[in-house]
Amino acid sequence: MPQNRKEIQSSLGFAGYYRQHIKDFSSREIPLYKLCDKDKVFEMNVDRVKAFESLRQALTTAPPLMMPDFKLAFKLYIDASGDGLGAALHQVQIKNDKPVEVPICFISRPIKLTEARYGASQMECL
Repeated sequence: MPQNRKEIQSSLGFAGYYRQHIKDFSSREIPLYKLCDKDKVFEMNVDRVKAFESLRQALTTAPPLMMPDFKLAFKLYIDASGDGLGAALHQVQIKNDKPVEVPICFISRPIKLTEARYGASQMECL
């Protein structure tokens, strides 16, 4: 559970990367964003604890990975930070006559000590 503004901002930043994969993401994060306001007292009330737990549950529940259809195009999402690298391979498939973006695979790794000096653009190319 976040104990201060910096921790809540870090949690929201991490969760924001996965916003496309979490249903009703914005409704879960709104009570938590209110904690980031520097003019207000940091207070984790019952609603904010529920919002944080809901967001954590959504992040820790593994989405079902789908088998790729090699006739369709792929989408690759990448991200890098001072701690690690991550990528998600997705594909738009047709489900019930609607296009749906489905995850094919996820991959991540911590960065090496020498890579920590790279700029953001260079890290994302690793």
